[in-house]
Amino acid sequence: MGSGPSGASMKIVSAVITLLLMVVFLGYMMIWSVTPTNTFYLNWFPDVEKKTSSTYLGEQGSTILIYAFPILFIATIASLYLHLEKKYDHDINTSRLFSRMILSKRLAITKGPLGIVTWTELTFLTMFVALLVWSLYSYMHDMFAFAAVEAAQEKFQVWEVKLETAGLSLGLVGNTCLAFLFFPVARGSSVLQYVGLTSEASIKYHIWLGHITMAIFTAHGLFYVTYWSLTHQILQMLKWDKFMVSNVAGEIALLAGLVMWATSFGRIRRKIFELFYYSHHLYVVFVIFYVFHVGFAGSCLILPGFYLFLIDRYLRLLQSQQKIRSVAARILPSETVELNFSKSSGLSYAPTSIAFINVPSISRIQWHPFTVTSNSNMDSDKLSVVIKCDGSWSHKLYQILSSPSPTNRLEVSIEGPYGPPSANFMRYEKLVLVSGGSGVTPFISIIREIIFKSNTTGSKTPAIHLVCAFKKYANLTMLELLLPVSGTTLDLSRLQLQIEAYITQETEPKTVNQSSIRTILFKPNPSDAPVSVVLGPNSWLWLSVIISSSFIIFLLLTGLLTRFYIFPIDHNTNMKYPMPASSAFGMLFVCVAITIAASAAFLWNKRENAKELNQIRTTDMSTPAPSPASLLYETELESLPHQSLRQATIVQLGRRPNLKKILSELKEENVGVYVSGPRTMRQEVAAVCSSFSADNLHFESISFSW
Repeated sequence: MGSGPSGASMKIVSAVITLLLMVVFLGYMMIWSVTPTNTFYLNWFPDVEKKTSSTYLGEQGSTILIYAFPILFIATIASLYLHLEKKYDHDINTSRLFSRMILSKRLAITKGPLGIVTWTELTFLTMFVALLVWSLYSYMHDMFAFAAVEAAQEKFQVWEVKLETAGLSLGLVGNTCLAFLFFPVARGSSVLQYVGLTSEASIKYHIWLGHITMAIFTAHGLFYVTYWSLTHQILQMLKWDKFMVSNVAGEIALLAGLVMWATSFGRIRRKIFELFYYSHHLYVVFVIFYVFHVGFAGSCLILPGFYLFLIDRYLRLLQSQQKIRSVAARILPSETVELNFSKSSGLSYAPTSIAFINVPSISRIQWHPFTVTSNSNMDSDKLSVVIKCDGSWSHKLYQILSSPSPTNRLEVSIEGPYGPPSANFMRYEKLVLVSGGSGVTPFISIIREIIFKSNTTGSKTPAIHLVCAFKKYANLTMLELLLPVSGTTLDLSRLQLQIEAYITQETEPKTVNQSSIRTILFKPNPSDAPVSVVLGPNSWLWLSVIISSSFIIFLLLTGLLTRFYIFPIDHNTNMKYPMPASSAFGMLFVCVAITIAASAAFLWNKRENAKELNQIRTTDMSTPAPSPASLLYETELESLPHQSLRQATIVQLGRRPNLKKILSELKEENVGVYVSGPRTMRQEVAAVCSSFSADNLHFESISFSW
């Protein structure tokens, strides 16, 4: 327990912050619910615009205040909260109402296009769809009231005006979706961490929002093309207006979005991942031309989500430039590799975290996520990942390391690690861990965390029932990674571990040649550095500083440009200074502000951490290379009471686990069921849990990466 405020005072602080953020968030959502109404558009918004449209910020001042400021304020305060929670090491997240709601795991849907969905997620999704339907109805209802007058003025048919109005309404509703689209993909987001979510678990929200957004924007574009065609205005498609909406820019943005959308469907994403990966970088084109299409003032509606994403993306870029000190690689049977990297002692992460790996000798632009198998409490100076061949990139890595004359240095860059805010599995009486293939890797860090807790806190820890399925008998060697390496001072007898291993494609046991398990030691390089603390997930205070200071810099740059350059020309008429130019300046200032604030914070922290990093480098260079035998990672299993790991493991050949039978026999009152593996396995376990009426089972799906 860290020094500082008591648990009671921290819970009061937590409650106050939670209440404040709830009020701001509910106010923000209320704004979106009234935005489509005439009351807002004709009365409230003009009044706000009149009071905020100064010679410094112009018309964008009102949209920044209403739509951008609340979310950036939430992100800043959430970062401060996470900093306090980590600094004083108080378990105060019990008072996070958002977290408790999000983490409710009662299943509503176990199969289908939405994947595995809890009742909480289904409730929020229904509310969001209701907001979209309400917005579309309100826009169309209020604007249709003026259709007859507008038709008479423009000498069009009333239905033609209504067709254009419907297209405009769809575009406005699409803005609502776009405003939330980037929140789930900010890996180091304080907002996600505050509500107890990870970026990996939130990806499905991004997928849902992406499909809805592109469906609405596609309909928006089709309505306008149809309207222009029927009213003989097809040349409007080539219009790039200096002071109004730019049609060409909108078409370019829509085309970029359609390419991303077409390559993001499940079958294409899984079979041709590289096509999906590279085409998704068109989001840059999409956003730039979207801003040119609606103007920077209009794009401020969707600014906060993209702003936080840009901060996260730039911080990840800064971290990824450093080459990481690779310590060793262990070659396991069945084309599996364990990579070990040097780590700064100040870097901590929760079990089931992931790290993104880049190996320039294979590809300088490909980053692949892998589950971190090491535990930051037990492995203070090491970070490990396990990689199984499943694609061209991993096969090339395996060939490099398993060749008769392997390389003595592996150049690697790392982003992360990223993971959940805390180890929530400790609250269960028993854990049932179900894995398929390399899905066992997240459970390595979970088991090590339980070993650490049982030895350091003295409190009761969950019993573990590991059910793992492998295709080949040789894959059983992956179970050797479950327990700490030899030489640990922790008492492993405290671990209540039961393992059921199923070999699905072989019916006879096979002898694994231990000589095929090789360890490669990498030569240290003076330029390499350990995986160290990155701003964001491991430095929430600095993230709050970056968010707030960059936003202030952005406002200052925008204010100075508007006051001394744009306003003398335009005088807030929006009819003299070209909208594309002001949009370009707005995008430039966002990038400049984030670059200045994030770079300054990163360089300051790099200087502060330089002493520790130099000590680690000196130790790495001066310490004699250990013999391969010392890195065989033999587990000290004899300390388990009366059994070795092999004796604690029941191996079933030529069979699949009967999950319904296993789960139905559980007698404990509070059981956490964690599944990590292929989508079909996750859905099967979810369906089994959902079929039981008992309240003792709590389902949790882990998005593993290997």
